[in-house]
Formats: sequence, C-alpha cells, structure tokens
Amino acid sequence: MGKDSGPQSTTILGVDVGATGFKGGLVDVKTGTMLTERHRFDTPQPATPAAMAYTFRSLVDHFEYSGIVGVGFPAVVTRNVAKTAANIDKGWIGTSISETFGRMRDVSIYALNDADAAGIATMNYGTGRSHKEEGTVVMITIGTGLGGAMFLDGELVPNFELGSLYLKGMDIIAEKFISNKIRKDNEMDWKTFGKRLNKYLKHVNAILNPDLIILGGGGSKYFLDYKKYLKIDCEVKPAEMRNTAGTVGAAVYAYQRHQRKLGPG
Repeated sequence: MGKDSGPQSTTILGVDVGATGFKGGLVDVKTGTMLTERHRFDTPQPATPAAMAYTFRSLVDHFEYSGIVGVGFPAVVTRNVAKTAANIDKGWIGTSISETFGRMRDVSIYALNDADAAGIATMNYGTGRSHKEEGTVVMITIGTGLGGAMFLDGELVPNFELGSLYLKGMDIIAEKFISNKIRKDNEMDWKTFGKRLNKYLKHVNAILNPDLIILGGGGSKYFLDYKKYLKIDCEVKPAEMRNTAGTVGAAVYAYQRHQRKLGPG
C-alpha cells in the first residue's frame, strides 16, 4: 500500500477533516477518481491540535504515504492557518494546520476550508461542470454545520462562511437552525427539514443571486425526500460526488498549489 508522492506524481493523499471524522484516501488528481477506499478515523474529542495531529499521523501511516497531502479543514483557512473553530477546539484559532499536522512526517501539507475542497471537486468533476467556464455557483455542504463555497466563472472565492449567516428575525446563525445534525438531533421529518432548508436557501439566493446552488455533504443523500419543499427562484441540484468530494478536492488543491510553488519546468 505504501506510496511516495514525488513532485511530478498525480497520485495525492486527500484528507477530509470533519467535526466527527477524518476521511482520507489516494486520489488521481488528473481524473478526480479515488484510487483507494477512503479510510476513516474518529475525530478526537476534544478536537485539540495535538489530538488531531495524532489522528492525522495515524491516517497517513495507514496508507504508508509520504509526499504531498491536501487537507480540507472545518474552519476559515488562510495560508494554511485556521482562523475560526466553530465545531472543533478553540485552540485551533491562529494555529498553522500545515505545521501542526506536518511535524515529524515526510509530508508537505496544503490546507483549505473543507467546503471549498468539496466545491473544487464538484466544479471540476461533478454537478458544477456545466458552469465551470461561466456563471455563479454556490455549493452548500449539509453536515454537522453548513459549509459554503462560491465560484465565479469557475474561480473559487475562498472561505465563504454561509453557515454563519443570520436569517431575518433570528438570533442564532443559520447552521444552528438547519443542518444534518440539527435534523437528527430534533428528529425532523422531511417536510420540516425541507421547509427550514428552503428558508435558508431563499436567503442565500436573495443576497448572492447564483445561477446554480449545489447541495453536498451528508444531507444531500436525501435530496429526493425534501426536494418538493424547496421553492426558490434558482436551480438547485444535489452534488454527484457526495462523500468523496472533500477528499478529492483537497488532493486536487494540494497538487495545484504544489505545482505553482515549483513554477514552470
């Protein structure tokens, strides 16, 4: 299983870090396909930098891997540093993901927001391909919270925290009102879930006016169960790649960033 990703290799380890689990696998970044089954470890609780670094090392060791690693991370991420920590330990705020995860390992880590990672995969290989060259696309991942990614003519607008919006008349952020976790915790039927999601999507549509909204994450698997309750003036589609999108997108991002770092030739 061992794999050494050299500078020209197109086989990259992608890791999708979530509030409940680390999922990773080897990705062919030229085709956007998984070359292995994704392996999962539970996210430690509390999700401190030290504890999560240990879990990350366990995942890398599972694949006997060295080289470039892409990490989709549940936070605003700028230059590999976590700027927020909504569903993980607050100790991550201001902490370098690449340095924390890269200690004592022969790896080069490129980190980005987890919803951005899923969006990159979806725009290149999934539902968003029809708007890759032109148009505004918003992707919303429905999981523990609500992740958001926005693309303008195929270019990522990073760290679009759509789960942190306040809906009219509410004193809680949107992801405390509707998410897959909120649905499960409150044992919502699909009508209730669909109507809540519709209220949120109408707000997103009103302020961003996208050509397409793509729903990803765990909540997208049930799209047909709540589709009829979505009544907004915008095309809404479920993500085709679903659970693999974050892993694939993280790997693609890492490959692209590393190639840019190497420069021409």
